[in-house]
Amino acid sequence: MAEMNTNNPQSSRKGGTRSKKLSTRVDMTPMVDLGFLLITFFMLTTTLSQPKTLKLLMPAKEDHQPPSLLAESKALTILLGANNTIRYYEGMGNDPAHPPMVKNSSYANSKGIRDVIMQKRDQVITRSGKNDLMVLIKADKSANYRNVVDIMDEMLISHVERYAVVDITPEDVAFLK
Repeated sequence: MAEMNTNNPQSSRKGGTRSKKLSTRVDMTPMVDLGFLLITFFMLTTTLSQPKTLKLLMPAKEDHQPPSLLAESKALTILLGANNTIRYYEGMGNDPAHPPMVKNSSYANSKGIRDVIMQKRDQVITRSGKNDLMVLIKADKSANYRNVVDIMDEMLISHVERYAVVDITPEDVAFLK
C-alpha cells in the first residue's frame, strides 16, 4: 500500500505540554487503481488509425459475353517505366502495320501527363458527345508503385471514368527503351 506520512518533528521549546498530533495517513492505492482503469478504458475505446486502401472495382464475371471492342480514337495508352519515365501514345498500338507515335511526358503540373489526358478527353467528348475516353495504363517491371498510384490520381483529377491497368506487351517494353 502507498501512504503519505506528515509527521511534525518535536519542537525544541521548553515549557508546557502540547497536545500530541497524530500523523495523517493517505492511502494512494485506490487512486492508482482508478488511474489504471481510466488508462485501460481510453485505450480500449479509442479508434486506431484506419489503413488507407485504394478502391479497386473488378468487372463482373460473365463468360458468355464477348469483350467489347474499343475504338482507337477513344483510347490512350500510358507506359510507365524506370526512373519516373512516362510515355504515351494515342490508340491501343496493336496494329503492327502502323506503329504508334510514342511521346515522352512527365508528372509536372503544367505541360505534363495531366494536360495530355485532359486534351484527349476533350477530343473524345467533342467527337462523341460523352466522356468515352478509355486509358490503358501499362507499367513495366522496373516502374515503382508510386508512379502507378500517381497516374491513377491523375485519372481522378482529370475526371476519366474508364481506365484499366493492363499487362505490358513486349512491343510496349521496346517503346520504353
